[in-house]
Amino acid sequence: MRKSVLIVLVFLVAFQANSQSLSEKEKQIIQYIDLHLPVAEKLLIETVNINSGSLNKEGVRKVGAIFSKELEKAGLHSEWVPLPDSLNRAGHLVAIRNGKKGKKLFIIGHLDTVFEPDMPANPWKKLNDSTATGQGANDMKGGDVIAIAALQALESMHLLDDATIVVYFTGDEERAGTPVSVSRKDFIERAKRCDVALGFEGAQGLHSVATARRGSSSWKLSVTANTFHSSGIFKYGYGAIYESARILNEFREQLSTEKYLTFNPGLIIGGSDVNYDESKASGQVIGKSNIVSPSCYVSGDLRFLTEAQKESARNKMKEIVAKHLNGTKAEIKFTDGIPAMEPTEGNNIVLQILNKVTKDMGIGETIAGDPGSRGAGDISYVAKYVDCLDGLGASGNGAHAPGETINLKEFPYLIQRAAILMYRLIHAD
Repeated sequence: MRKSVLIVLVFLVAFQANSQSLSEKEKQIIQYIDLHLPVAEKLLIETVNINSGSLNKEGVRKVGAIFSKELEKAGLHSEWVPLPDSLNRAGHLVAIRNGKKGKKLFIIGHLDTVFEPDMPANPWKKLNDSTATGQGANDMKGGDVIAIAALQALESMHLLDDATIVVYFTGDEERAGTPVSVSRKDFIERAKRCDVALGFEGAQGLHSVATARRGSSSWKLSVTANTFHSSGIFKYGYGAIYESARILNEFREQLSTEKYLTFNPGLIIGGSDVNYDESKASGQVIGKSNIVSPSCYVSGDLRFLTEAQKESARNKMKEIVAKHLNGTKAEIKFTDGIPAMEPTEGNNIVLQILNKVTKDMGIGETIAGDPGSRGAGDISYVAKYVDCLDGLGASGNGAHAPGETINLKEFPYLIQRAAILMYRLIHAD
């Protein structure tokens, strides 16, 4: 028996054994989702086959228009939030309904992908009975469709009546328009009026979700030094390249063992004559082995689980930079990026609700995944205002790379999981 078929049979047996834990309405939700699964898959295929790279504004808007109609079917009123032309981004899709019942939900997705039109095309293709490939199939058009299909199932049974829901699909998650104080202003303001944020970024299987995600920021190290003939090295100074090497090595020695903290020097350029173009992340350099380098430039990222961890790391890095080898000077500058989604008790409470859902479905236990295994995401912008769960979207492999895949066997269970979680949050006492 093929492994994928065996997995499905195990799920079905487990569901039958545990279905008594689901209410009659919840069983009906699952029946609706199973009946309408072909519709959800058709929606996924249609949108995957539209290129919506972050800079492809027309493509992003086209995907947004399709999802807008589907969210209207779920009883939500949709609108397009434009961004200033200076940001060179398409804007965001928002769909809302207002009520007074249960938790106010803020549902997060994004319309864009990392695949721009000038990259090789990767249209939808079913590889076997359990796997398909396509640009954004996993990250995150699959997640968007899961959220939409779950909402449509609830609306069909009038289970969204008097509920407050904000669905916010950004158009530039993969390459946020800058400044983010503009591109995420409306996103943050709407989230503040809600109780729980549910992010539909890719799932790491059926048994793990994110209660925390690391934040990201950047740093730039500029080093200058006295320059002279190489015969005087160490006597008259060490040069900019040795100073840069010292700094980077001390970063590694003093900070690399701290859990969830990473800092990657992604570019280094040094020599006698350095020209660096930050907008293109490229440069030109002239250097000779008999000239002590007068300048060096390094840029990198810094990832962290909490704001306290970020600030502590920055302070240590500043201290290391300030030591200065003889004949050198160095300066480091930090730029904030996406904040951390810190682990909180509120996030754990939402996880407990989801864990009960998956146990009642017969899927098994759901636990908090490793925050170090995920990058930063839109949910982090609102994590300090509301309780959060992320990783509720589609499962698969190879996100951000050619050949990205989605797991079709887990797809219906993830829709069911999302729908019942929303139902229980909305109808909580």
